[in-house]
Amino acid sequence: MPALTVTAKGQITLKRDLLQHLNVVPGQKVEVDKLPDGRLVVAPATPSGSIDEFIGSLAKKNGIKLSLEEIKEITERAWAGER
Repeated sequence: MPALTVTAKGQITLKRDLLQHLNVVPGQKVEVDKLPDGRLVVAPATPSGSIDEFIGSLAKKNGIKLSLEEIKEITERAWAGER
């Protein structure tokens, strides 16, 4: 079991192999559960977004607006290998 060092600020850094094991990348959040016996369980945080938060998240100010038909046509061409 790898040992981690606690800094003066009370922080620890997970080693790269531990992050890979958790399938966590830089910037991603993790959740920590405290167990009664003093152990901690670390796991990748599960996203808690809603469809309402997603809608419009990719929109750019003054960006191009496409109709559903245009999006469908672009998607079909992309799947067909056209650009």
